[in-house]
Amino acid sequence: MKNNHYWGIDLGGTKVECVVMDADYRPLFRERLATERTKGYQHILQRIKQLIDQAALELNYYPDVIGFGTPGTSDPYTGNMKNCNSTELNGMPLKTDLAKLLQVEVVMSNDANCFALSESRMGVVAEAFPKAEVVFAVIMGTGCGAGITVNGKVLNGLHNIAGEWGHNVLIPGGEACYCGKSGCVETVIAGPSVERYYQQLTDQFRPLVEIVELSRMEITSVDSEVEAARQTIEHLLDHFSQAIAQIINVLDPDVVVIGGGVGNIDELYTQTSKRILPWLFNDRLETKFVKPKLGDSSGVFGAALLCESI
Repeated sequence: MKNNHYWGIDLGGTKVECVVMDADYRPLFRERLATERTKGYQHILQRIKQLIDQAALELNYYPDVIGFGTPGTSDPYTGNMKNCNSTELNGMPLKTDLAKLLQVEVVMSNDANCFALSESRMGVVAEAFPKAEVVFAVIMGTGCGAGITVNGKVLNGLHNIAGEWGHNVLIPGGEACYCGKSGCVETVIAGPSVERYYQQLTDQFRPLVEIVELSRMEITSVDSEVEAARQTIEHLLDHFSQAIAQIINVLDPDVVVIGGGVGNIDELYTQTSKRILPWLFNDRLETKFVKPKLGDSSGVFGAALLCESI
């Protein structure tokens, strides 16, 4: 890598963000642009190039390798993108097109993998649990995904789908998922799914933050909305515990990092250990559950860190 700098792009549905870090992970350049995805695939490529050109102009050199965090993932057999909620990317040879357009080596991974990598190498895991070997980093927001690192390196898997716990079936015959199955983890504990559960109980929509606030209210008489909010959070905590127990039984991670909007619910950290145990193939739970340190910076920092694999 030129100048021992790490260049990264976080390609999101609403924004494209670029960061350039030095060898000590200090940002030298950081900027973002609206993705403008409705204008199509080629336009998205040009937005990326615009950011890279801007960074190169400010730093007075062009990189030879860039890391990219993407929605979905690149199929290792066809080279085309798959499982992207930014549907303009699905079926497209994004890695090949970026390498050709930018004339650089491209390293690419799912945005959840980038989240796991940055928190493992720069964030909460590096700071509080430096000896952790296996990290499972969850993003629970509008969807439900995760990334895995082992000894600070991303685990991609044979099909490049390692960490996709959101599309394991949690409630057989449950709500239909866009992936084609029913009752996936994502349809139960992602933010919109929790909101829908409350709405089914009350015939009233409330955003997740209000549901959480209601569930914590102390009242002296029965209040149907408060009771529904409490039932909704109980539903979330029980099903999160069941879903994450399956992961712990398989991976046995040292640390679980919980990002995304749902990850802001404190009860996930204070009330789930006892709920996990009945599903666990062990008589105690030592896994640490923590909030991320880097916030919405995790994706772009993790993308830049992909360059270390070159």
